[in-house]
Amino acid sequence: MLHVVHHPGYVVHADRPGTFAHDKYALVMQALHASGTPMTVHAPEIMPPAWLEAVHDPAYVQEVLACAVPPEKQRRIGFPIDPPIARRSQLSPGGTWLAAKLALRHGYAANSAGGSHHALAESGAGYCVFNDLAVAANRLIAEGDVARILILDLDVHQGDGTAMLTAGRQDIFTLSLHAEKNFPTCKARSSLDVALPDQTGDADYLEALNSALVPVLDDFAPDLILLQGGVDAHADDRLGRLALTDEGLAARDRFVASQAWRRGIPLASTLGGGYGADRQAVARRHARTILTLGALIG
Repeated sequence: MLHVVHHPGYVVHADRPGTFAHDKYALVMQALHASGTPMTVHAPEIMPPAWLEAVHDPAYVQEVLACAVPPEKQRRIGFPIDPPIARRSQLSPGGTWLAAKLALRHGYAANSAGGSHHALAESGAGYCVFNDLAVAANRLIAEGDVARILILDLDVHQGDGTAMLTAGRQDIFTLSLHAEKNFPTCKARSSLDVALPDQTGDADYLEALNSALVPVLDDFAPDLILLQGGVDAHADDRLGRLALTDEGLAARDRFVASQAWRRGIPLASTLGGGYGADRQAVARRHARTILTLGALIG
């Protein structure tokens, strides 16, 4: 049984300007249902402000909740913060936290949103408002659910916000596999960064992932993996610079799932990035990642 966290509040009007498709969360759920895979959908609650403020600057949290984010921060985020976006920004961290709790029980669960890895302490960035990965990891450890978490970021863009928000922690390991010349221009320092050249294809990508992930799993021995499973490493992605095929993405996901399964490590995935004019095609890539992970672990 596949366990997916979703909330109607993830979806806002599709006709907003810009590259980010605000309706892709609904399209992903449609693709999952169309697959015919048995699935239980779980509704998250909003992440309480106190847990957001444990990671983000309280003044910034209040700006978002009050829809009073200064224009310069909204430009950095990439879209205006209005009530529907503010609510989704609280629901998404709640969804990642719930997916992690479900993964600890079932082996695997997916948040149909999340992966907001560019959000920083005092501001959002790159279509990310609150960093659900850092917020959820901090809460899980603080409440004693786990002792060590690996945040595995396979988005084509470096997880700079996650790296900065968890810097210096010995109980959270951040591993980012990303395109070297893609956004952000100024990279942060993850626990381990693997920067790939433009047009890296399936074989070289999988070799790099193998070389990086296996030692981390063996040496750090996490109790849980939080996966930023962006599909923007695909060759057709509008904002990507890598060249993975559909089969390459599937092989990536099978490899991660198999490594987690053989070690008995629960895994929770978040959606991450995926961009293009064909929103249905992007949604299908996201859905395939969830289905592939769930087939091997769930």
